Amino acid sequence: MSVAGTLREGIAPLVDLVYPPRCPLCGAAIGAQTGLCAACWSELRIPGEPSCARCRRPFGEIDPGEGAVCGPCIADPPRHDGIAAGTLYGEGSRKLVLAFKHGRRIALAPMLARLIVARLPKLEGEWIVVPVPLHRWRLWTRGFNQAALLGREVAAMTGATLIVDGLMRTKRTPALGGLGRKARKRTLSGAITVDPRRAESLKGAQVILVDDVLTSGATSDACVAALKRAGAAKVVVACFARVLDEVDGSRAINETPGAETPGAP
Repeated sequence: MSVAGTLREGIAPLVDLVYPPRCPLCGAAIGAQTGLCAACWSELRIPGEPSCARCRRPFGEIDPGEGAVCGPCIADPPRHDGIAAGTLYGEGSRKLVLAFKHGRRIALAPMLARLIVARLPKLEGEWIVVPVPLHRWRLWTRGFNQAALLGREVAAMTGATLIVDGLMRTKRTPALGGLGRKARKRTLSGAITVDPRRAESLKGAQVILVDDVLTSGATSDACVAALKRAGAAKVVVACFARVLDEVDGSRAINETPGAETPGAP
């Protein structure tokens, strides 16, 4: 264990005495500072098997057999090399995302990252973690990049190398909520590129692209395309919550006046 880890473990009882552990969502008493209460855990929807061989979209109760590919991947083969989603977007994950990103509860990052890492495939060889970038204006107004915070934790948990500025958003784009797939693609055209200073590090690299929410996949697709153009050998998309239909995204918009769309940069 590292020195920092030893210190954290040593002072944990004192922290618990001064600040008794509470569920970050409902406030119920819990056993440790790093989790949720049983009721809130039960609200999380964890992806299961069987799933698509290309994007890991769960098939539900129907098992089409090993190596089966889902309809969306057949209709539009993805550029990425798999998706690792900690949860499926629902009421529980929605609350956590809003608390983390809009409520500025950045201390949730380690817990969210653990759920992401649990869904990653076996990582063989050297890997690089690259977060989905924010435009500098949004970074200034929000004060942090939620994807970068998750990426830092994912890198620490997997032993991968973090390149926090591997990608950059060269133009400010509006929120993508309400736009169709083609409109989202047009909006993001040319908006995300590889930072020239990091291009050499990405050639031939195996990359974990980290974000908080994967909605339509337009933003991640633009990131994957930029990384592949730079010569990345493999790009796995890793997110905390994955939206599988437009219903969940619409509920998040309608129930949270003024909040950004899930998956908005």
